[in-house]
Amino acid sequence: MKKTKISLFKGRKIRRAIHQNEWWFSVTDVVQVLTDQPDNYTARKYWNKLSQRLRDEGSEVVTNCHRLKLLASDGKMRETDCADTEGIFRIVQSIPSHKAEPFKRWLAKVGYERVQEIENPELVAKRTRLLYKLKGYPEDWIEKRMRGIAIREELTDEWQKRGAEEYRDYEILTAEISKATFGITPSEYKDLKGLERQNLRDHMDDFELIFTMLGEKSTTEIHRVKDSKGVPKLKLDAKIGGKIAGNARQELEKELGRSIVSSHNFISSKKSQNISLNSSNKKITKGQKNKTEG
Repeated sequence: MKKTKISLFKGRKIRRAIHQNEWWFSVTDVVQVLTDQPDNYTARKYWNKLSQRLRDEGSEVVTNCHRLKLLASDGKMRETDCADTEGIFRIVQSIPSHKAEPFKRWLAKVGYERVQEIENPELVAKRTRLLYKLKGYPEDWIEKRMRGIAIREELTDEWQKRGAEEYRDYEILTAEISKATFGITPSEYKDLKGLERQNLRDHMDDFELIFTMLGEKSTTEIHRVKDSKGVPKLKLDAKIGGKIAGNARQELEKELGRSIVSSHNFISSKKSQNISLNSSNKKITKGQKNKTEG
């Protein structure tokens, strides 16, 4: 069951629900609080007008909202527009209200880290780097992973500007690059590595990360050179970009005499190596101690 909760801002209820592993807030509840609307019905009317204005301005705030089921005043679960912390932050900026600043401070307490990241994107990289370090990844791997994240963001920015829709189209385009690079789609790759909900790239080794970056960076540059627009043309570019990385992978495999694509799970393997290394060190230390005592 989806986790839902009611938060209070100066005694006013703000409904929220867990979606995509983070809190999403009722837009109409936020609008009602900021604009002093008498009820949720008038708040919805205000939001309808505001959302149309944002669409006309080319804002993606409305597009990024999701209709989630929240408990309504009549006691029933009803669908309502919801936005994540970033989305609500943008909506608040679009509403002239004396409560805007106090609400931002309240939102900062509820989703403190996310709001910080919106205002200072460098914090995202720092937190991500720290998280990988705490999970036991070595520094050289973290450097590649962070570079891969930057290249991926650069690519998705191009897709966004060139007519691709987030999630649905991104998944299709990513699969095209992966098939051309590794011969399998990301979902097939996850099956090969025995992964379920985990992030595939967090379980790739150095070469897998490098060829992933090559395929995505090549695709980005091809988009720019060709000035491709629309998903069909972006798909063609994705195949070409992935093929460039795929050809390089095959050349390396010939020299190494082994496949780069494997069921090898990077972090699990590193943990196993550390356990074995620690065990060996303990045996050595014990042996040295026995010699000394003898």
